[in-house]
Amino acid sequence: MRFGLFGGAKSAGTGPDADSQGYRQFIDYIVRAEELGFESLFMVEHHFTGVGQVSASLNLLTYLAAKTSRIRLGTAVVVLPWHNPVLLAEQAATLDLLSGGRFDFGIGKGYRKNEFAGFCIDQDEADARFEECLTFLRKAWTSDGRFSHHGRFWNFDDIVVEPRPVQQPHPPFWMAAGSFESIRRAAKNGFNLLLDQLAPVELSLERVQVFRDALEQAGLGRHDRQVALARSLQIAETAEEVNEAVAIRQRVLSRIGDLARGPGAEKYTDEAGIKAAGLAEDSSSLIGSPAAIADRLQTIAEGGVDTVLLIDPKGDPRSLERFAEVIAPQVKAAA
Repeated sequence: MRFGLFGGAKSAGTGPDADSQGYRQFIDYIVRAEELGFESLFMVEHHFTGVGQVSASLNLLTYLAAKTSRIRLGTAVVVLPWHNPVLLAEQAATLDLLSGGRFDFGIGKGYRKNEFAGFCIDQDEADARFEECLTFLRKAWTSDGRFSHHGRFWNFDDIVVEPRPVQQPHPPFWMAAGSFESIRRAAKNGFNLLLDQLAPVELSLERVQVFRDALEQAGLGRHDRQVALARSLQIAETAEEVNEAVAIRQRVLSRIGDLARGPGAEKYTDEAGIKAAGLAEDSSSLIGSPAAIADRLQTIAEGGVDTVLLIDPKGDPRSLERFAEVIAPQVKAAA
C-alpha cells in the first residue's frame, strides 16, 4: 500500500499577504511530506466558495513541481465542463513536462450548482461538455501534427497543442466516482479510480470490487488500473484526544455537507445529523491510536485499495511525521 495526501491549500485571511501565507504553509507541508516518503498529492479545485479553497490547482501544482523531485502531483479533480479544452491541454502538458512526468490528471463533471451558475454554464450540459472535452484532450495529445475539432461546444481548425506531455500517450486519467454506474464507466474508459473520504470502509471496498470486476469485463486485467481512497487522519490515544478528534470531524463534515451526493446526503448537512448517524466515529475516518489506525489500513489494503490519501484537518507536519515513523511501517510489515 502507498500513502499520499488529499486536499489543498487555503488562504489564511484577507489581502495578498494573508492569502499567500496560507499557500506558503501548504507548500512547506508538501515538501515535508515528500521528505517523509509520501508518494502523491491530489488537489481539489473549487470556485466562488468564499472560504479560500484552491481555484487554480494546475498553477499551484506547477509551483510544487519546482519545489519537489519525486512526489506525484494530481488533481482531484479538474472539472472539464468549466475549461477551454485547448488551454487545459496546454497547461496540463506543461505541468507534466516541468514535473518530469509526475502529473496525475484527475477529472470530473462537477456537481456544485453555484459553480456552474458562476461560470454561466447550464449544469444540464455537464455530461456532454465533459465527454467533448475528454475527446478533445485525447485527440490533442495523440494527434501527429495539426488537427481540427468540431463539436457541440467547441470548434478549432488546424491547431497543434504544445508542449507534448512527458507521459505517453498522455498523463494517466483518474476519475472521482461513487455510484456503481459511474465506477463501471470509469473502468470502461480505462481510468484510475478516486474514492471519497465520506463512505464507510465497507461501502468503499464494495466499490473497489465493482471497479475490478468492470475492468475485467472491459478486457483489462483486474489490477490494470489503480484505486486511491481518501481518509481523514487524526491520531488520538487518550479519551480526551479522541473526543477532540471526533468534535473536529463533526465540524469538518458539517462544513463539507454540500459535497455529499446521492441518497443519504442529508446525513452530512448538519452537526446533529452527523452525530446521530455516527459518521464522525465510523470507519469513514482514521481516528484512534497508531495500532488501531494500522489495523484499519490493513483491512483497506486487503480490500484492494492501492493508495490511501490522507487528510489531516489541522495540516500539522507532526501528524505526517508520526504516521510515517510509526503507522506506515506497521502496515507494510503486516502486508
